[in-house]
Amino acid sequence: MHVQKVTDDIYRLGVNIEDEKYLFEGIWPIPHGISINSYLIKAEKNVLIDLTQDIMDFPHAIAEQMGTVAIGIEDIDIIVINHMEPDHSEWLREFCKKNQKGVIYCTKKAVPLLEAFAGVPADRAVAITDGMTLEVGDYTLQFFDTPNIHWPETMMTYETKRGILFSCDAFGSYGKVEEDTIFDDQLSKGKHDFFESEALRYYANIVATFSSFVLKGLEKLSGLDIKVICPSHGIIWRENPSVIIDHYKRYANYAKGPGQREITLIWSSMYGNTKTMLNLIVETCRKKAVPIHVFQAPVDDIGYILASAWKSAGLIFGMPTYEYKVFPPMAHVIDELLVKRVTNKKVFRYGSYGWSGGAQRDFENKTEKSGWDLISSYEWQGAPTEEDKKKMVEEIENYCDELIKFTA
Repeated sequence: MHVQKVTDDIYRLGVNIEDEKYLFEGIWPIPHGISINSYLIKAEKNVLIDLTQDIMDFPHAIAEQMGTVAIGIEDIDIIVINHMEPDHSEWLREFCKKNQKGVIYCTKKAVPLLEAFAGVPADRAVAITDGMTLEVGDYTLQFFDTPNIHWPETMMTYETKRGILFSCDAFGSYGKVEEDTIFDDQLSKGKHDFFESEALRYYANIVATFSSFVLKGLEKLSGLDIKVICPSHGIIWRENPSVIIDHYKRYANYAKGPGQREITLIWSSMYGNTKTMLNLIVETCRKKAVPIHVFQAPVDDIGYILASAWKSAGLIFGMPTYEYKVFPPMAHVIDELLVKRVTNKKVFRYGSYGWSGGAQRDFENKTEKSGWDLISSYEWQGAPTEEDKKKMVEEIENYCDELIKFTA
């Protein structure tokens, strides 16, 4: 990729992870890739804001981009590390071997991580205080401590004269960035929809657990005149940054509920008896004018399930009893939903059992402290009868009515 001017002498330096087999954080699939963005300010003292991961020759690519604006590694005077996660800091180890003068600005909690992750001594760092400013020629950088968005040591950097927020992982998204679509005003409606979908999935996978801290961070930033948002993943918002701010506020508020008037249905089946009810449930929900999104465990990746479940006000779980317990693939899904604090949901659970039940009792025990409201459940032995199907329709109709009241 080529260096891109944001404004004046502020530049975006970027690379894309495009390997379809690559798992972000070693967990999350990124079939559409993801960008890693760094930012360069050419001034009386040159500033590099966030680095890149030391994979796929990314450091060389960023160094080459710097070179096109006549800046070399040794010319950087100030290194701002908003977040110590390796996708933004791993290059620091080799960078600091080639650049002995650069002063690192980071949070107090990040200082010991410099040595732990990059072998950089603490005496090269300045630990910022919340709201601290740094004058660099015509540029004024202000640092804001924003803990747990999404690591405890995270911060954001704001250029006060131009209203540019360098937000690192906040306001980011999955999805590679093409050279002709770096900025929000360059995107088609379809591309905007794509990045919104990928921003939600990114949020649900990476940030959701820390939604209360996101809301605190948004409140802290609310007094700033933000004209441009430069995240470390995804597009730059220069025309209407309030769009991504509003998205993130909405995503964070889903933690308090209710979500959108829609249902995420997750199902598993051993021999097809639980699956038999699937189409009937979907049809009943649609007749009630309640959108429904369907996922199969373990076929569909948990990252996509999380994104849908995070925004849906309703969850339906379909799984058989397995050795007196919840079917193991579904147990994994439930565990992940609880870890990410997917809460304040209206829930229905159904499934078949063989010689004995037990999944319902296990499900209730697992989700006792989830904040889920279990509206009802329905189980049957073996294959469902016509009476079972009739009863299921009644149960789902009642469930949809409760969901509609909840989201009214």
